[in-house]
Amino acid sequence: MKKSINIKAAIYPMPVLMVATYDENGTVDVMNAAWGTQCSSDKLVLCLSARHKTAKNLRLTGACTVALADAAHMKEADYFGIASGNDMADKFERSGLTAVKSNLVNAPVIEEFPLTMECELLEEIDGANLHCFIVKVVGTLADERILKEDGKICVHRLDALTFNQFRNKYFTTGEKAGDAWGAGKELM
Repeated sequence: MKKSINIKAAIYPMPVLMVATYDENGTVDVMNAAWGTQCSSDKLVLCLSARHKTAKNLRLTGACTVALADAAHMKEADYFGIASGNDMADKFERSGLTAVKSNLVNAPVIEEFPLTMECELLEEIDGANLHCFIVKVVGTLADERILKEDGKICVHRLDALTFNQFRNKYFTTGEKAGDAWGAGKELM
């Protein structure tokens, strides 16, 4: 039997995405954005309030990088979610992390995060119930330490953070449960 628990949206896991941009002065800004996902094979949707410094920067430059936060940098990832670039000019410097310019887009790559997608802005959607940015992934950078011998990403080495909105906690990705496009074949 199910019980009503008064939660309206209950999607888990939610990725912990680090969205990095440059402002008009070339200053690095990074935000923790839990409300984002892949929306096609080469596109992401980022649901960001129009008031965020990152949203303003994305509009200005037409580019961002999106990194998956990892457990080793949980403190910095959380900090990027609680500190506002609108209020703190030295927000990125306080993190102690390292930024380099992307070779493909006008946005910073944060060296410490193990997986980063370089993105171009395609569209901004400002509706009555939604404000989001659609970005196209034009390149993906991965630390060699998270790659298997075949060149593909090992999710255990990635140690990506997920956000549990039911308890406001971070978790890392878990164990393999089965094979996609195979586990359901017996029901065909």
